[in-house]
Amino acid sequence: MTDSDETPIFDRLDAAIAVEAPVALATITEGPGVGAKLLFQPGEPVVGTLGDPDLDRVVTRDIEGELASGRTGVRHYGVHGEANETAVAIFIESFAPPPQMLIFGAVDFTAALARVGKVLGYRVTVCDAREVFATRARFPMADELVVDWPNRLLDQVGGGLGARDVVCVLTHDPKFDVPAITSALETGVGYIGVMGSRRTHDDRTKRLVEAGVTPEGLARLRSPIGLDLGARTPEETAISIVAEIIALRTGRTAPALKDTEGPIHR
Repeated sequence: MTDSDETPIFDRLDAAIAVEAPVALATITEGPGVGAKLLFQPGEPVVGTLGDPDLDRVVTRDIEGELASGRTGVRHYGVHGEANETAVAIFIESFAPPPQMLIFGAVDFTAALARVGKVLGYRVTVCDAREVFATRARFPMADELVVDWPNRLLDQVGGGLGARDVVCVLTHDPKFDVPAITSALETGVGYIGVMGSRRTHDDRTKRLVEAGVTPEGLARLRSPIGLDLGARTPEETAISIVAEIIALRTGRTAPALKDTEGPIHR
């Protein structure tokens, strides 16, 4: 592949990154055709070639899965895309938009969670229907501040939520919580955390069952929210929440509050 052949690839790559559109670039790093590139962008024609149509086909299939998970790494193939061979090493670099953190409820804990979320690379949205509380002065760190009912926002953006994204419901108010949770359960979001005491959780669970939430739906909820770190302040609570998010994403075991008994604050 010549420099002129690569120009369209990098033009497309730069344009996609500029608008935070998901895109992935595959490059041969070892084996025949070192330096050959293939660019994949969902819904668009593949640009470039790795030098073999069968290799292109297999890598295009695999690169789609890597991009969906936001993964970057090296995969090995035969020269025609054969599995379990190592003749060709291909570096797949995923440029996925930042994961989303939707926080419902403009409460004291929200600012701390939004700050920690930003540190971890999330695109943070704070949503509350109460205009007097949902102000830019209180949440300057949020990428987006929405004054609306949580379920209405989820109706708009829920289709784009995936396993890397999180929803945190911090409102403590049934008229906000129940619609927000039921709407979140209709999405593919990877984490749904709900704040409240065990008494609040039990009362909320009854309301959710009355609203038609199934046992499978209830099992998706992380409630009470967070890991059992003994957190008290908003900042400590934010750490316990993101710790649970990380543990759930990585598959590690940790003491979640939902799996323990007794008072949350000792």
